[in-house]
Amino acid sequence: MDPHRHTPAHPATSDDRATTITRVAEHQWHALEDDREVGRGDVSVRPDGRLFLSVDAWHAAAFDRLAAAMVADLPVPLHALVDEDDLESTAGWQRAGFTIARREREYLVPTDPARTGLVDASAPAGVRIVPLGGAERDPLCAVDRAIRDEVGSAVGWWRMPAEIVSLPAGVTVVDPSTYAVAARGDRYVGMVRLGPLPRQPRIGLIAVRADEHRRGIAKALLASVLGGLHRAGVATARAEVDESNRAATALFEGVGARIAGRTVEWVRA
Repeated sequence: MDPHRHTPAHPATSDDRATTITRVAEHQWHALEDDREVGRGDVSVRPDGRLFLSVDAWHAAAFDRLAAAMVADLPVPLHALVDEDDLESTAGWQRAGFTIARREREYLVPTDPARTGLVDASAPAGVRIVPLGGAERDPLCAVDRAIRDEVGSAVGWWRMPAEIVSLPAGVTVVDPSTYAVAARGDRYVGMVRLGPLPRQPRIGLIAVRADEHRRGIAKALLASVLGGLHRAGVATARAEVDESNRAATALFEGVGARIAGRTVEWVRA
């Protein structure tokens, strides 16, 4: 496909607005009325291959035609992320035939142990915490693959945040320096991945092997990462959690994290 080709315009269908929709690039559509732009649609391709749509339009009719054009031009499934309070976009995606796939909470997580209560959060007997940047690639790749398999056979990767991705065969970890891990002997049994964003790092993943659940390992990993951030002068980190993941929401809310926002992922299959 030529990414710069112009696809045929999608004519107005439901009212008297002379609106045309044109695909101006591989990932972009424009809505025009009398040669004036009244909206645009974009698609982003996540690392796991999922297509996420966004529409910015002046009015509902332009939104509907942009969404319809994108749906017609792209393969399903298609996804959209919307702030829970954005009622106009919510209504637009509903009209386009999208349904709710998951709800996500965005947390602001304090790093100060005096606020998190993680001063004495130690790993269980026989487990040691390897701090951020100290993980070895081979055992890290092994635990990453094992946890991926466990999640894939349970809730499925589609339930996980966008940053938790299915990578090409043979590739599981890109940068070991962004991980802290829990080790039992020579075997890693849990991990945290930290996105080193300026000023406010992002906890992109915290996961423990299924046979090591409910032993305090996730809390010990979180204590290690947050404590390191606090010593580096970082006051808060961000994290996103599926609302249906009660263990994760309990973990973060138990350390004083506060909800900074809620988003809804919509899907058209």
